[in-house]
Amino acid sequence: MEKQTIRDTDVAGKRVLLRVDFNVPMDDKTGSISDDIRIREALPTINYLTERGARVIICSHLGRPKGKVVPSMSLAPIAKRLSQLLGKPVQTTGDCVGPEAEKVARELRNGGVLMLENLRFHAEEEANDAAFSKALAQLADIYVNDAFGAAHRAHASTAGVAQYLPAVAGLLMEKEISILGKALSDPLHPYCVMVGGAKISDKIGVLEKALEKVDSLIIGGGMACTFFKAQGLQVGKSLVEDDRLDFARSLMKKAGEGKVRLLLPADAVVADRFDAEANSRVVDVDKMPAEWMMLDIGPKTLVLFSGELRTCKTVIWNGPMGVFEFPRFRKGTEAIAAVLSDLKATTIIGGGSTAEAVQEMGYADKMTHVSTGGGAALEFMEGKVLPGVAALLDR
Repeated sequence: MEKQTIRDTDVAGKRVLLRVDFNVPMDDKTGSISDDIRIREALPTINYLTERGARVIICSHLGRPKGKVVPSMSLAPIAKRLSQLLGKPVQTTGDCVGPEAEKVARELRNGGVLMLENLRFHAEEEANDAAFSKALAQLADIYVNDAFGAAHRAHASTAGVAQYLPAVAGLLMEKEISILGKALSDPLHPYCVMVGGAKISDKIGVLEKALEKVDSLIIGGGMACTFFKAQGLQVGKSLVEDDRLDFARSLMKKAGEGKVRLLLPADAVVADRFDAEANSRVVDVDKMPAEWMMLDIGPKTLVLFSGELRTCKTVIWNGPMGVFEFPRFRKGTEAIAAVLSDLKATTIIGGGSTAEAVQEMGYADKMTHVSTGGGAALEFMEGKVLPGVAALLDR
């Protein structure tokens, strides 16, 4: 998937509309940014553009204001943080389109940075409205998409605007496409995909696609319980998708036929309720108490999974091993992250809650790549065409 990037175009003196993903977590009480990793990930692209004399006009969404102006979802605090990180002023506007935005964009100097207000204050953004796309395009000469985390959405700022301006990838978008693309199309073997999280239904496409390429498939997290029930095991009050039992049986059968090692947990940390302070104990997966639920993988499983991972040259991991938000049920996720951080292999974290976990636990910088895309990374791993990537010019 060879797309043109900012390296392929002359940006000097040009107004560049830069779509980023600054949908960062905010502290509800203080209104401050609780994690600025997405802002930091965009810095190489912003610096590349400003150092070459571009006039950078940044646009992003934040939260789900549903087409209305919601002051708590303003991008003003993010502009302030970006200014601190860049060490230079970042101008702001009260809207992302219209006379004020057009005037400020027109008067922006070479090397200057402007941040538009939240795109989703307009319902036309998510509707991929043509008039709204044109209004955004009027602000600039070139469009750059660096928002991999939003690339699976066909919105005005990710797809529509590319119909009216030359459209290229930013450095983060290029990195995401390159690293994920190579790992999926030409991985070093042994190759393992490890999937966790609560539901199979979120990851059916990933699981099916993985069987075509992998040497081993590891399934942890709450979704493992659907596989246990498909095998006839008692899973207590654990979350189970009864409408996916046939899929689970089919996947296990296909793995066997394709000589793919499919590893499920051998034991689990079970709790008497879904609560950070719940009573808990470790049991083998065929001995789950009827009134309890699985909230993490157990020590035998860690030995099993770790042994498999240490043989691998490529590992893609999407989905935590347990309810890592609760300190008592994060040991499995943390231990797996520690194993991956020590591997002499290509290790890719497929965005979303898994990325959040490894960052919070301090392992992010020890992975080959931590994707900034949650849903986008999943859809990319499924082999789907992402609208925000497809809209960019081919090299």
